[in-house]
Formats: sequence, structure tokens, C-alpha cells
Amino acid sequence: MSKLTSLAPLSQELSALIHSAKQRAAVAVNSEITLLYWQVGNRINQAVLGGERADYGKRVIATLSNELTVQFGKGWSKRNLAQMVKFAEVFWDIEIVHALRTQLSWTHIRQLIAIDEPIKRDFYTTMAIQERWSTRTLDERIGALLFERTAISKKPDDTIVAELSELRNSGQYNQELLLKDPYILDFLELNDRYLEKDLEDAILRDIEQFLLELGAGFSFVARQKRIQIDNDDFYIDLLFYNRKLKRLVAIDLKLEKFKHSHKSQMELYLNWLKKYETEEGENPPLGIILCSSKKQEQIELLEMEGSDIHVAEYLTHLMDVELLEQKLQHSIAKAKQRLNKKDE
Repeated sequence: MSKLTSLAPLSQELSALIHSAKQRAAVAVNSEITLLYWQVGNRINQAVLGGERADYGKRVIATLSNELTVQFGKGWSKRNLAQMVKFAEVFWDIEIVHALRTQLSWTHIRQLIAIDEPIKRDFYTTMAIQERWSTRTLDERIGALLFERTAISKKPDDTIVAELSELRNSGQYNQELLLKDPYILDFLELNDRYLEKDLEDAILRDIEQFLLELGAGFSFVARQKRIQIDNDDFYIDLLFYNRKLKRLVAIDLKLEKFKHSHKSQMELYLNWLKKYETEEGENPPLGIILCSSKKQEQIELLEMEGSDIHVAEYLTHLMDVELLEQKLQHSIAKAKQRLNKKDE
């Protein structure tokens, strides 16, 4: 072996050191730039009296943009300064800014401040940090109406705030932060007519995309999981494990609308899994019934809300996003009305 060949391990070690240093430097630069942008936005906010003098504020931003561009070049356009001002308005607490600037890029923050609803913005901020989303992933999740489709969105605002705070502080996920309704399965590219086996086959062919749609922490365990009870055979369509929730997740696929008999079938599966498959330290299994449609009153009367069985619709063809958003907003409003009536 030549001396030059023997230097290969050293070269690799030095390359790793250089890459690591460059990465740390990039994080440090991003952190300082983010803090600078907040400070600039906050100072402009103070100068224009918190936005109370809108016309004067616009003139201030235009003038500052021209002067800063002359001194420092690109990056100080009116639009960018306006985003810095909004950044300081939305994330007004400097302690929060210190936490954000080490975990999210300025591009992340620009996407987040474009969200007007504080709770929705808090959801995406928390999930982006916890799941280490890229800016592209964050944009896709917002565009796919993740918050509106997540079960937690239908809970009271105080509950949402508390669950997000718990996730930030302990890293512990409530199942309501992961479960969705509806699940969007347009990537399966199914024809208008298909059988349950076709749906199952399509999911397994594109299992990576299905796992992304399911959410964080899911891993595939089995297809048509055979269970035997009193010499009778039963089959769970799809079985997954979620490491965030530390529990098995059974999925039952239905081409038809939800029926009350589906609940008892899933309860049987979950009780068997709890008895024979759940290991020490794991939480009880969770069931997801994916159906073509459902009636909310049936879900209520069967007392399934807050249980270990989640009923959700699935869409094999994505409807117009605006129509879907309207439908989801209506569903969220109705769910919160029902909760308010229960509390009265």
C-alpha cells in the first residue's frame, strides 16, 4: 500500500470536519440574519407607531428601502422590509425569536408570517421545528391544508394551544396532532371504478407516499394481517406502527360509507392486538377506518370521538383546493359548535 493510499482515511476525516464547520457557519449566519431582520422590523414598527399611521409607514419603508439599497445592495426592497415589519408584529416576543432563529430559516419565517390565523400559524411553526421540515415541505403542507385536515383543528382553541405547547416542551405527540380527515390519496391514480383490493394494492405500490400522507412516525408492518379468534380467521387490511405515539395502528379500508358495524369490527381487531401484539411500554393500539363517506351524527351517537378509533374519509381525486378548504372550515366550525353545546 502506497503512502498516498494510506492518506485516504485522513482525507475523509478532514472532509467531514470541513463540511461540519461549513454547516455550523451557515446555521450561525442564518441565525444572525434572522435576528437582524426582526430588529429592523421592530425598529421600523416603533418609528411608524405600530402601524397606526399607515400612509406615513409606507413612505418610511419606501425611503428606508432606497437608502439601505444604496448602502448595502440587494435584500432591502420595500417588500422585504414590509416582511421584516410583519415578522416583528407576528413574533413580537424576542424570546420566541431567539428560539426560532436557531431552528428555522428566514424563508421558513416568510412562509409562516403569511398565515393570518395565530393558531394555524402556531401549528405550522411547531410542526416545522419538530419534524425539521424543509421550506419545500412546509409549503406543501400548507398547500395541502394539513392543519384543517388534522383532527386537532376541530378541538377548542385552548386545547390546540395546550397540545402544541406540550409538544414543544416534551416532544410528546397527542394522536389528534397526527390523525387526519380526509386523507388525500390522489397520488394512487385510481380509475373511477376499483375494488378494495385495488385500493390496497395501489397503496402498497406507493407506500412511501402513503406513509407521508399518514404523517410523522409511521412505519409499515403488515398487509392482510391474519388473526385467529375461536378458530375463525380475520384479516386486518393494513397494519402500521407509529413511533411517536408508541402504538400499533390498524387501518381498515372501506369503499362504502361508514356503518356502525365497522366500529365493532375494528374494536375486535384492536382488542386482539392489545392482547397478543402489544409489547411492554407501548400504548394501546389505534384504529383508523378509511371510508368513502361518513355521517357525523353516527360518529357522535357511537361515542367514537376521543376514542382509539378514528373514522376518516379518503379522496382518490383531489377536489378544487378552495372548495376543499371551504368544506373543511365548515366542518371545523360545526365541530367546535358541538363542543360548545356540550360545555353549556
